[in-house]
Amino acid sequence: MNKIKRKKKLIHEGKYVAEVDVQVVVDDTEWTPYLSLEDAYKLDDIRDALKRGDIKEASKQARVYELHPVAV
Repeated sequence: MNKIKRKKKLIHEGKYVAEVDVQVVVDDTEWTPYLSLEDAYKLDDIRDALKRGDIKEASKQARVYELHPVAV
């Protein structure tokens, strides 16, 4: 019996972090939990967009944040 759970995955590339909603499949196999192929490709596409600096494209499928160092 497969259960689908909603999760948030974080992708960190350079000075950006993208928060992505994905579905995780939980079942009785040794491979559990795992992403659907579609969500795995979505994560790859967002990572590639962040690497290129294409924030507009990454923002179509994720919430994108810019990281800044904290002065101590």
